[in-house]
Amino acid sequence: MITLADAWLHDLSPMALRISGGIGLRWYALSYLLGFVLGGAVLHRLSKRGLWAVPADRVLDAVVLLGVAVIVGGRLGYVLLYQPSLLWTFEPGFPFWGVVMLNKGGMASHGGMIGVAFAAWRISKGFRDEDGSLRGACPALHVLDGLVLVAPIGLFLGRIANFINGELLGKVVAKAGETSPDWAVRFPQEHLSGHASPLTDAQQVDLGRLVMEHRLPADSERYWFEDAYPRVLEKLQSGSAGASREIAERLEPLVSARHPSQLYQAFAEGLVVLVVVWLVARKPRVPGIVGAWFLISYGLGRIATEFWRLPDDHFTGKGLLNLAQPLGLSRGQWLSAGMVAFGVGLLVVLSKRGGTAMLGWGARNQLTVSPPGSSG
Repeated sequence: MITLADAWLHDLSPMALRISGGIGLRWYALSYLLGFVLGGAVLHRLSKRGLWAVPADRVLDAVVLLGVAVIVGGRLGYVLLYQPSLLWTFEPGFPFWGVVMLNKGGMASHGGMIGVAFAAWRISKGFRDEDGSLRGACPALHVLDGLVLVAPIGLFLGRIANFINGELLGKVVAKAGETSPDWAVRFPQEHLSGHASPLTDAQQVDLGRLVMEHRLPADSERYWFEDAYPRVLEKLQSGSAGASREIAERLEPLVSARHPSQLYQAFAEGLVVLVVVWLVARKPRVPGIVGAWFLISYGLGRIATEFWRLPDDHFTGKGLLNLAQPLGLSRGQWLSAGMVAFGVGLLVVLSKRGGTAMLGWGARNQLTVSPPGSSG
């Protein structure tokens, strides 16, 4: 990042490795990959210690299934919960269908969690060996407890990737050209979002002049700003000291300062939830108890942090019936409130029902996993 005036000007590239233009290896994709690798390593360790009933030699299969379920659930969740118009959006270029255009909105964490629940159900059915024997069948809630122990790792990395991408913007603390707290961040990506701060006439002229300098003859007459502005960002993010500094000096007075809400959510949804679920899982628990505490802690953290985060760009309108923020709460906050309520209800039901306690990484007594080749 480049420090200008009193706030940070975000100059991080979304590309970990840029091949050409918008083609390359993105940090967002790497965050998913690293999340599954680290999560798989933790689950393998739990299985080897006899704490998780999935056979250690089938953990990789479980993680692959989990990965597919999370990606499909996360994308479908975003489309259905936030932007259903993508269902009937088709474009002439690859990948043609809006549902699979991951650059249009990305993923929804609530949808990803539905994917986790589906994966837990499927994994709990066990795995067939070549001789037809079944291994690793166990309660679905026990599998889910294991998965939520590693889910905060992926949530944390995903929010860090959101920050690097300059997306899911936070609320404005100072308009463009105004002084701001030194903890705030100026995201130049705001000018391609629906949350750009109003500019003065002079600031609009300066921004237009900067972008026009990066316009190409092939750019659209109507959408020339949307075509040319990404080149401004690419030069800012290039790492070239001279070019990057020049763009930064011209762009900084034209960008508002905001709450780095992505980092707030990385802390609340990632680190705090990680501590909660691992503390709960320290002692053997009835299957589902750890998962219930995940729902509660994640939901409360999401509700709190979204007070500093803006709703998605395509949500507009005001008033009680505004689909984006009924009663002043965002779509994510309402979904999270439902998670908290469900988690509390699950705790009550499981506490009354009882059952065989499992997990318990801090306890001496561990569950016994069926040896390879046996059924169960």
